[in-house]
Amino acid sequence: MKRFYLVGFLVLMAFDTLAQLSLKKAGDAALPLELSPSWLWRVFAQPWIYGALIGYIGAFFTWMHLLRRAPVGPAFAASHLEIISVLALSHYLFQESIGLPQILGCGFIIAGIACLAVSEAQDHGSTEPVEDPTDNPAGASAAAR
Repeated sequence: MKRFYLVGFLVLMAFDTLAQLSLKKAGDAALPLELSPSWLWRVFAQPWIYGALIGYIGAFFTWMHLLRRAPVGPAFAASHLEIISVLALSHYLFQESIGLPQILGCGFIIAGIACLAVSEAQDHGSTEPVEDPTDNPAGASAAAR
């Protein structure tokens, strides 16, 4: 099951990263912004807009598949790993600068995901059964009164 999560979140991160980087390239190609048919043609003539659509559609279906099995809290947190991949690839592809605030933000994202993963592992690893008052005949009769 851990391999399912690892592969699933890597695929989700890849789709999300593709969508974000493609949208950036499509937005650069769409400038200057104007409301005209020629502008729309210019936007939809760019292959990057289709990369963004493929990325968003792929991310949607991957996310829906993951949510069937993954716990929502850690899954939602792990879905934000794409922020780190987009930051790193934007630095490499677009020469965008990375400063201390961005590095700290990445650290907080990773720390948050780690905290949720540890918490989830502890919740599933506990061997103490949780008592349900309706399982206890005395509790059930007391609740019925």
